[in-house]
Amino acid sequence: MYRSGLRATVAGGGLVLLAVGVGGALAGAAGVAGACFLLTVAWWLAYFSAERAVLNALGARPVTEVERPALFRIVRELSTAARVPVPRVFVCPSPQPNSMVVGCTSRTAALAVTEGLLSVLSAEELRAVLGHELAHVRRRDMVLSTMPALLALGLLRLGSAPGLMPVFGPLAALVVQLSVFPSREYAADADGALLTGDALALASALRKIELGARSSPAPFGGGLAAASHLLIVNPFAAAGLARLFDTHPPAGERLRRLESLAGYPR
Repeated sequence: MYRSGLRATVAGGGLVLLAVGVGGALAGAAGVAGACFLLTVAWWLAYFSAERAVLNALGARPVTEVERPALFRIVRELSTAARVPVPRVFVCPSPQPNSMVVGCTSRTAALAVTEGLLSVLSAEELRAVLGHELAHVRRRDMVLSTMPALLALGLLRLGSAPGLMPVFGPLAALVVQLSVFPSREYAADADGALLTGDALALASALRKIELGARSSPAPFGGGLAAASHLLIVNPFAAAGLARLFDTHPPAGERLRRLESLAGYPR
């Protein structure tokens, strides 16, 4: 987590220096002051709207306990065990199985699962996946990952103008790559397995999720691309610009570690 934080700090510092440098080159001291003011406003706006922007980009909608009682029961039980606030729960319409947690603090965290995930996992596998996501909340990984997602989303929207994607697309991918360290998934896998007491259920769930993502990869798009590092597995095919946004460790190594944790060494 600390290495992720250092990389996020370096990435953010580099972008701040770039903005201040451009402001200074264009308008001298007034440009530097203007750039600092705009950066401060942008940071506060991002802090209070980052998770909502990401969830809206994915088409996620909030659900109530009346709609999804079994899902809420597991989330509440695991949140209590993990000693974290119960997150808000969202469901994405995507048929691809996947999940994520987003938020700038543990108290504002939002947990989102896809319709595809709810349809393919058993109760034990779903519990294991939710344990993985709540491990991210307990470790505060999502705090370091949500702000880069919002920044990448803004850059990709700028790149949606004709001819600009070759410039802004790789820049958005660089922001994500510098801010996210792949080992966070290994740690969340292990912590989630310890939280639920069922490493093999998480391994089984990851197999299904990985298979679903590889057999029906999601079309590359701005909102999903910006948030792809928050998902439990990479939703895209490893090709073109989408490959630059993949921050997940190899699925085989994740499974090997979980099976070793359960006492099945290879």
